[in-house]
Amino acid sequence: MLEDLTPLWISLRTALVATLLAAIFGIATAHWMLTYRGKCRGLIDGVLTLPLVLPPTVVGFLLLLLLGKNSPIGQWLDRLGLSIIFTWTAAVIAATVVAFPLMYKAVLGAFEQVDLSLIGSARTLGASEWRIFWQILLPLAWPGILAGTVLAFARALGEFGATLMVGGSIPGVTQTIPIVIFFAAEAGRMGVALAWVLLMVAVSLGVIAGMNYGQPGQFSGRSPALPPTPAQSWVKRGFDWVYFGQFTESLRGARKPEIVVVLPPIPLATSPPTSLATSPAATAELVVKIKKQVAGFALDVGFKAGREPLGLLGASGSGKSMALRCIAGLETPSEGRIVLNGRVLFDAHKRINVPSCDRKVGLVFQNYALFPHLSVAQNIAFGMQAVPKPQRMTEVVKYLDKIDLTGLGDRYPHQLSGGQQQRVALVRAIATNPDILLLDEPLSALDTYLRSHIERHLIEVLSQYPGVTLLVTHKLEEAYRICANLLVLSEGKILAEGTKKEIFERPSTFEVARVTECKNFSQSRPISDRQVEALDWGCLLEVHQPMPLNLSHVGLRAHHVEFSLDAKQSNTFPGWLATTTETQHQVTLYLKLHSLPQSPRDYHLQAEIYREKWDVLKKCPPPWHIRLDPDRLILMSSTAAQTN
Repeated sequence: MLEDLTPLWISLRTALVATLLAAIFGIATAHWMLTYRGKCRGLIDGVLTLPLVLPPTVVGFLLLLLLGKNSPIGQWLDRLGLSIIFTWTAAVIAATVVAFPLMYKAVLGAFEQVDLSLIGSARTLGASEWRIFWQILLPLAWPGILAGTVLAFARALGEFGATLMVGGSIPGVTQTIPIVIFFAAEAGRMGVALAWVLLMVAVSLGVIAGMNYGQPGQFSGRSPALPPTPAQSWVKRGFDWVYFGQFTESLRGARKPEIVVVLPPIPLATSPPTSLATSPAATAELVVKIKKQVAGFALDVGFKAGREPLGLLGASGSGKSMALRCIAGLETPSEGRIVLNGRVLFDAHKRINVPSCDRKVGLVFQNYALFPHLSVAQNIAFGMQAVPKPQRMTEVVKYLDKIDLTGLGDRYPHQLSGGQQQRVALVRAIATNPDILLLDEPLSALDTYLRSHIERHLIEVLSQYPGVTLLVTHKLEEAYRICANLLVLSEGKILAEGTKKEIFERPSTFEVARVTECKNFSQSRPISDRQVEALDWGCLLEVHQPMPLNLSHVGLRAHHVEFSLDAKQSNTFPGWLATTTETQHQVTLYLKLHSLPQSPRDYHLQAEIYREKWDVLKKCPPPWHIRLDPDRLILMSSTAAQTN
């Protein structure tokens, strides 16, 4: 029934070329729109997607006005002896224009689904924007790109109205299958029209099936899936990673059984990896004084840090992570200055803003931000571009050995436990030989046992790391064990700064005491230089520390509440038990002073004691003698001066 298949070849050739052009321009435009935040973004997006909603004949008419002989472009082409209208080129242009919006929107949606922490991680590892595009963004967005390609091809293959307007129906030149179907049906040749329809459906289904068969696994920064199959090796070959394919093959036979051990430290200071070209500066010093308006508050901090780890402590939303992102170059402050080892990274007045890839910053994200489409070995080596490839392999093997992941270099992040992922993220940041190490809640995603295990490893690593270290956390115990100095933040402001002992034992304000997990507070007023009245607790208290100005609260940590045998000791009051809560090792007692509690919520103090002591105490009849040690009481002001 179909004697001449020329329309089939014209349609396929037109659709393939149009799809290729739509893919090139669609990917490039989507990448630009991903980062563009100008005021005209909505208008530009509307113009780019306009062919989706306009009738094809309208699109064709607009192309006719744009490329016709009377248009400026047509007149210019005529002087060159060229003509586009009613040629195969015109058919390709029409198909490209109508297919482009589908490709652009599909790719933009895929790009927007990539976890931004992966992009930020790549930047801090020294990757240029071009390298991030090719090695991170494209592989992770590949399923969306394939979906856009299928949609664009189908749209280009079925294009009729715009093609007829600018290309006409020239047999052997622009007469595509949709045009043949239209004129066959118009002439009453329904059998011919049906045959062409069936052929077109078969071609479309074949293309879709072929695309789906060759589609890579659903890589995503949000939900990584299986590692690449051999059919997907283009991801490695095209991006200079193929040598790791051979390298990781040698690791497969060397896997160890999964065991939990106390990890050895990574001896960065005493024997740094030979592949690292330079070492952190001899004088490690960070100076920060920045301001930035964020949602809900204004970040306004100023501090210094040296070799000893500095902990940034505060509740969620206090500005801790934003400060780290500003130091890493992932966010830009509105005012201020950041200087690392004498090198200016940011200066608003002098318009200096060093890109993240050039700051020599190692950043460990809260979710670790391991690249899901890269193996463990490839993740570690990602920032080691200055190291020759053969030497790079050797160094990666050494790092894997030191973090007890020998033989796991060919695994992918989703195949590792949380503790293993944390170790890979830490060593990946250190492998770039950074001048500063930024840790953003690095232990928060781990369970209690793993957190303790990895924390010990982290302390060992940081004790030998010669650069500046900042640790962001909301857990006081974590900051206290890892860091020598603390910085307490609340709503973007520094509330306290100093050694961990100073801040823990003598918090200056109610907010600092609350952030540092003090659980017992009472509004208070001074009676004399050595006595205050605890208004909420209904008692007079002897105090030994100097009376602050603007005294507002008196506090006592739960583990400092004492149970005395001598009712005549200072600050000793009768107390009754309201209720208890228990863990396997510790018991929290909720106590009311002076009288029996009326309900479990009727209490003044929380006391934390070990279970062994509780087993003895609960045998003693109430009231108990509750002592609030004068040396342990915390006197707090209503306000504190900003320390920056």
